[in-house]
Amino acid sequence: MRGAASVSASFGSLSLLRLFGLPWSWSLAACLGVYLGTGGWRFLYVVVRTAKRDLNGLYVLLRVKLALHRHMRKSSTIPSIFAQTVALHPDKPALVYEATGETWSFSQLDQLSNAVAHWALGQGWAAGDVVAVFMESRPQVVALWLGLAKVGVEAALINFNLRRDSLMHCVGVSGSRGLVFGAELADAVLEVSASLSQSMVRFCSGELSPDRLASCPPSPGPPPGLVPRLPPPCTLRKGFNDRLFYIYTSGTTGLPKAAIVVHSRYYRIAAFGYHAFGMRPDDIIYDCLPLYHSACNIMGVGQCLINGLTVVVKKKFSASRFWEDCIKHNCTVVQYIGEICRYLLSQPVRPMEQGHRVRLAVGNGLRPSVWEAFTERFRVARVGSSAGPPSATAALPTWTARWGRVGSTAGSCPTCTPSVW
Repeated sequence: MRGAASVSASFGSLSLLRLFGLPWSWSLAACLGVYLGTGGWRFLYVVVRTAKRDLNGLYVLLRVKLALHRHMRKSSTIPSIFAQTVALHPDKPALVYEATGETWSFSQLDQLSNAVAHWALGQGWAAGDVVAVFMESRPQVVALWLGLAKVGVEAALINFNLRRDSLMHCVGVSGSRGLVFGAELADAVLEVSASLSQSMVRFCSGELSPDRLASCPPSPGPPPGLVPRLPPPCTLRKGFNDRLFYIYTSGTTGLPKAAIVVHSRYYRIAAFGYHAFGMRPDDIIYDCLPLYHSACNIMGVGQCLINGLTVVVKKKFSASRFWEDCIKHNCTVVQYIGEICRYLLSQPVRPMEQGHRVRLAVGNGLRPSVWEAFTERFRVARVGSSAGPPSATAALPTWTARWGRVGSTAGSCPTCTPSVW
């Protein structure tokens, strides 16, 4: 309100002085004096202090918006954008499974997702059908949902920590026609097996023990990912604003709720993260977050599928092995969420914790005191933080690397700040 009053007073004085016939130069000078004298100097001070940040934000915004417009016109999808990434560097490592050291190149990930697409068609699934994926974090999860997306089938990424009622609820609300579960979660599936729809086919990824095979028999058929490796023989009838997959809220206020992720939203989150936080084509991301979470599967894996970065997938977060893993795989970017940085700070000081190449930590939910201590102790040059829950439709990124920030609006035009995703 004060800014509006300053503008009104300055324009009023300009009109009055011109009415008395004063020259434009005198009138404008008097107008500026009135503006500054009535409190307008505060706005100019904010504009000067935030100009660099706002210009950088505007550059990122325009760059991503133009890319979104281009993909919208082409009716692009994440699989089609990934195909362009594969064509650029087919032999570059795409995903590394830290538990086994197994590395998948972009062409190998493409071929395996093609095999999943053929397998899905063989089950009679079509565009718009939903298949629940209930597996611990490993690269096969990415190949599964990406391969399903190539034929328009939507994956429901289930939290692998859920059991009984919560698990049953997530599978049920998704309307899944099938369930792909990891052998390590056979006991959890067995607990709800009697309550699952009889028409829901079940497939196991991995080897079941004889007793589990007898009590929880999966549907017959080849496991996804063997042959063939060519693209599926069908045209994907989906566009940029159509559904890609489902993620779920944490369920802290009740049962988990499904959130739809469309192709354009997936691209927008990954693209904003890449440009706003200064990621580079040669970056290697260390991702110890679960793949059912949007932070890992979009902000992390999205850099692989869209921008061609290498992502190291960790089965489970380990504070004691965190920096050792980063050094082993030459990681330059790490992801965090919640209290991960605090857990790292609680570890005993070790020489190797400063022998890494990590320059950027990306995530959200970092306390100011932890932020400062984390960057100083581990010599991480920048923290890229955003304010917004994973299931939300918008978030505010920190355009600067200053600690304690929880997102920012444009200082020069606060009411014009857009929702970045």
